Amino acid sequence: MQRESAATAAPEPAHHGATIMVAVAAALGGFLFGFDTSVINGTVDAVRDEFGVSETIIGFVVSSALLGCAIGAWFAGPIADKYGRLRVMLAAAAIFAISAVGSALAWDALSLAGWRVVGGFAIGAASVIAPAYIAEISPANMRGRLGSLQQLAIVTGIFAALLIDYVLAESAGGAAGSVPWGGTAWRWMFASAVLPAIVYGVLALQIPESPRYLVKINKVSTAREVLKKLVGGDVDQRIKEIVRSLAGQKAVHLKDLRGPTLGLLGIVWVGILLSVFQQFVGINVVFYYSSTLWQSVGFSESDAMLTSVITSITNIVTTLVAIALVDRIGRKPLLLIGAAGMTVTLAMMTWAFATATVVDDTPQLSDAMSTTALISMNAYVFFFGCSWGPVVWVLLGEMFNNKIRATALAVAAAAQWIANWLISTTFPMLADIGLFLAYGLYTLFAFLAFIFVWRAVRETKGRELEDMV
Repeated sequence: MQRESAATAAPEPAHHGATIMVAVAAALGGFLFGFDTSVINGTVDAVRDEFGVSETIIGFVVSSALLGCAIGAWFAGPIADKYGRLRVMLAAAAIFAISAVGSALAWDALSLAGWRVVGGFAIGAASVIAPAYIAEISPANMRGRLGSLQQLAIVTGIFAALLIDYVLAESAGGAAGSVPWGGTAWRWMFASAVLPAIVYGVLALQIPESPRYLVKINKVSTAREVLKKLVGGDVDQRIKEIVRSLAGQKAVHLKDLRGPTLGLLGIVWVGILLSVFQQFVGINVVFYYSSTLWQSVGFSESDAMLTSVITSITNIVTTLVAIALVDRIGRKPLLLIGAAGMTVTLAMMTWAFATATVVDDTPQLSDAMSTTALISMNAYVFFFGCSWGPVVWVLLGEMFNNKIRATALAVAAAAQWIANWLISTTFPMLADIGLFLAYGLYTLFAFLAFIFVWRAVRETKGRELEDMV
């Protein structure tokens, strides 16, 4: 590993505007993540009716992308360590575009599930690379805010997907209808994902490689220029710290994450459980099934889709709140506030859905309970959006040391996708029994998440990546 002599020059000023733009470009992987996982929201009923499949099968189709996400996340870390962060971003963009076209042309439920799995490879990879890359190009005092851009991109992608679903469904008289320019609305919903994939790929060609990866492959002078432009401060000292943190490093494999706590390092378990709890509180049920959920309790298809769009706007606004607070009050306090708020609001939704009466095999809420459920849903999204949504990604990008970061983040992200798959697959079956059961379980997990953070999560605000142990 090449070492540089100590610098005597004054600290370099960072160009924070350039840092923000680079972080935004990298975070667009999160936009693909949000767009792809929510574009299916408006297609669920139309796909089920066109292909004539059961609730169990449609649940598998909806969640099939998540299996691909787990696989993509699992392998993204080692691949990024070997070939670099930017090459993984470019590959993800290409695979995502191919999946969007395939999904739009699906001829049955199985082929749609297959194309969704392919798209999942790209989404899983992007979900690992974006937080790792952003953490590695960010000054410590901005890292929380810039890391939160990943979640802002995710929720913006969710909003864009739901808005496009709504516009296409309105133009066709429903997701199963034909749009004026030809073709079924739900197929165009999937095809629309090609555009953000192209934008992501183009922007990935414009940003620099991670300075920590550049040091690892002995391109120290290039790393110095990237750090000088994006991070600032004592660049040569930072190079020395990166060299020290990478000293003696060889290719990191899963076996390198082994430790005394149930076979893994304790910090890896913290990352895994943060990821699992982020999904077990049921947030993605809102964005995969919200249109179907609101129709099931008496909303029209148009009103249900519009309600989903409004909920996604709430998610964007609250993510901006998190960006403003994460570097001020810290990661752990936000997680605790969020878990407490979600526990209360999920309990309110559980109570509202428990009052539903069944009319012609369809649950119906009274006007008062419909209002309670709608307000509680948006309050729940508020508490998630200002805490667990962005903060988990921030922590995953910064809590691991340089040697294991990409691989450990990959394991945690894979666990997150598997947890997402479990929640999404089981929701239709739980909803058949009663929505109160599903939301009762999510309430329990939100409470357990509070206890976990209180006992096990350490604050990382203001710490340099090279100081993580």
